[in-house]
Amino acid sequence: MKRTRLSVCRRKARFVSEADALVVAQTGRVPLRAYRCDRCLHFHLTSRTKGKCVSGTPAGL
Repeated sequence: MKRTRLSVCRRKARFVSEADALVVAQTGRVPLRAYRCDRCLHFHLTSRTKGKCVSGTPAGL
């Protein structure tokens, strides 16, 4: 797994819980998912889905 760059972490919104992040994600125009940052240990949002299972579809399909 790739480590989050510190510059990316610093400019993203931080959420204490995944649930808090997902509430904000639902208000966006594009599909967003929450992930725990390995730098700050909070949650951030991303639109990247490469290699991830999204909406019940297995990764890579």
